Amino acid sequence: MDHAAVLALYDRDMREGARPDGPGTRVERTGGVVRQVSSPRGWNGVVWSGPDGTDADAAIAGQIAHFSRLGRTFEWKLYGHDRPVDLGQRLRAAGFVPEPEETLMIAEVAVLDLDAEPPEGVRLVPVTDAAGAGLVADVHGRAFGADASRMREQLLARLTRDPDTVVAAVALAGDVPVSAARMELVPGTRFAGLWGGGTIEGWRGRGVYRALVAHRARAALDRGYRYLQADASEQSRPILERLGFEPLTTTTPYVYRV
Repeated sequence: MDHAAVLALYDRDMREGARPDGPGTRVERTGGVVRQVSSPRGWNGVVWSGPDGTDADAAIAGQIAHFSRLGRTFEWKLYGHDRPVDLGQRLRAAGFVPEPEETLMIAEVAVLDLDAEPPEGVRLVPVTDAAGAGLVADVHGRAFGADASRMREQLLARLTRDPDTVVAAVALAGDVPVSAARMELVPGTRFAGLWGGGTIEGWRGRGVYRALVAHRARAALDRGYRYLQADASEQSRPILERLGFEPLTTTTPYVYRV
């Protein structure tokens, strides 16, 4: 894979050319910044910025003013190759708080092992309705110890209003949900994004996550997508690397609370 070329394509299609990530959201372009505006329950933030060193502080101040008027906490999604090189320092100085760094991992679907199957006694079930979205949220809450109600609402909204842009699945051991994940599809691009993969304790390290990646990769291939993308934590990065994903850059959420 030509890392520089793929990263440039990702920046162009997924960041500078970003589309709304679900119903009820909009993408706005102003002053070299691309941002998404959603409800307080949705994702609000900056996905792309092109200011040089003299304009960065003005761009930051403009986004703080905009989202503060809306009463929205928001995220500035900073990538390791973004400019200026001290943009993270400028964001912290303006009151943003960085969350844990992740790694942008990308793979060509055609080179992945798509034959990975779940362990014995586990089956993968497509998620298509409210009951399935509830199971995904249940797994997410148990796996990460976090409130997953917002994720359930957003997943259900996409399944209901824009089902061609999302693929979700839950892994069941008998009738017990033990892992779940989704894939977001961006029409008109070559990228599909892997999100929300989580496995409950007791089932980690047994191949369930790997099977869910393969399941989503097959779905991406069937729909004509060339690349799979994931923001990988320290836990998921080694698994994705073994599957054929390559690290291209880092990504850090900088959060501004109003």
